[in-house]
Amino acid sequence: MTCTNQQIIRLKHMSYKYNKEIAATKSGMTAKTARKYLLSNQLPSETKKDRHWKTRLNIFSPIWPEIEDMITKSPKLQAVTILAYLQDRDPKKYNDNHIRTLQRLLRNWHSINGDDKSVIFNQDLKPGKQSQSDYTVMNNLGITIAGEKFNHLLFHFMLPYSLWEHASLCYSESLDSLSHGYEEAVWALGYVAPEHRTDNLTAATQASGNTRLFTKNWQEVMNHYGVTPSRNNPGVSHENGSVEKSHDLLKKAVEQQLMLRGSKNFIDKEQYMHFINQLIASRNSKRITRFQEEILTLKSLPNKKYYAPIILEVKVTSFSTIRLLKTIYSVPSRLIGYKLRAYIHHDEIKLYYGSTLVETMPQIKDEMCVSINYRHIIHSLVRKPGAFANYYYRDYLFPSTIFRTAHDLLIQHYPVNGVKQYLQILQLAATGSEINVQLVLELLINSHSIPSFVEVEALLKVPYIPQIVDINIIDPSLSDYDLLLNLAA
Repeated sequence: MTCTNQQIIRLKHMSYKYNKEIAATKSGMTAKTARKYLLSNQLPSETKKDRHWKTRLNIFSPIWPEIEDMITKSPKLQAVTILAYLQDRDPKKYNDNHIRTLQRLLRNWHSINGDDKSVIFNQDLKPGKQSQSDYTVMNNLGITIAGEKFNHLLFHFMLPYSLWEHASLCYSESLDSLSHGYEEAVWALGYVAPEHRTDNLTAATQASGNTRLFTKNWQEVMNHYGVTPSRNNPGVSHENGSVEKSHDLLKKAVEQQLMLRGSKNFIDKEQYMHFINQLIASRNSKRITRFQEEILTLKSLPNKKYYAPIILEVKVTSFSTIRLLKTIYSVPSRLIGYKLRAYIHHDEIKLYYGSTLVETMPQIKDEMCVSINYRHIIHSLVRKPGAFANYYYRDYLFPSTIFRTAHDLLIQHYPVNGVKQYLQILQLAATGSEINVQLVLELLINSHSIPSFVEVEALLKVPYIPQIVDINIIDPSLSDYDLLLNLAA
């Protein structure tokens, strides 16, 4: 009769109170079995003998030297591949039922002769040392917005020690989603860790020889927060293991909450993110002890966000320009004399008169320190063409080399009104399509015609009719492929 260790332990306890027959009955065994274990003073696990014999014939024994030679030369060969090879050679002898036997033989061989594997080392995580982030795809959860499938990602940020986490909605692994996601997370946290770990995102790193370096833009974000960026080695995702594991746990938690909610549909994205934020807040509340310990070791935030705008009050000069951070910008001439409020963002500038947005323009970061948009002043120049020749920023009124070439030709052939004609052409570009005007100028210049205002204006009025090209596809001869096959053989 087979007994468990727990039964024998119970037998010994019962034998102190009752005779052997009653103790055996209460322990679920016969009296004979009870006497055997009481006399031997051993547990069943100690009396079990290893079986060294086989219960059935190993069909691979005759050819094992051949199989061993195969896996010695190619250790990554799988049992299913070897079995398929043997079945092709002798289909009557080998069948799919032999796969488990072959797998067991290969595992035994690899346990003795196999290569060393990569070891994952348990980490003694220190509070406040590092933060990690990565993206997790949420598409397989079947979330819908207003009934429509909602494909998206979550930018997932976390502290490995306390497991405090934050998530933000995004649609691609871009620098914009990375930097905005990081900034949103650290301002929600209220602190920054001295190091931030990502994997080898193209948004954060770029190839440089045999390694990857951080991009200038991502390094700027990290420098703003006084943080050292780090990355895991290519192909070794477990080096970012804390956030990788947290991905899985977060997605499972979202899935479970969706089940409790009874619906995966949300009215809009705001309702969906409110659902995500509530879930994360609940998860973070269970980590409060370690979190309070960790925040004591974190660094303070800078005085402003990386993407926070600089706000300046400016007055538009009579030149239709403003000066912002040592850079001259042109603005629409209708704003001359107005006092505006400029919001200087990381990549653009927004101008407000009171609460009204009156102009948006890209921020200039190069060494030119000048940004003149011909559209802002061309209407005045057309009325005052004499001011063009000595205009301080005249070089900025040639949108491309084609416009410059057209200007030079007009000056050469029309000394009296060549400048005015060029300014009228530039006005056509400002009020219509710059690309269309450039195409017309190229057409006239390439045909050795003088690009006068009259001709440019006339050609712009001609409706564009795309040219239809007849394409004749000759059916290939299959005999050509036969010839290639014969040559390859």
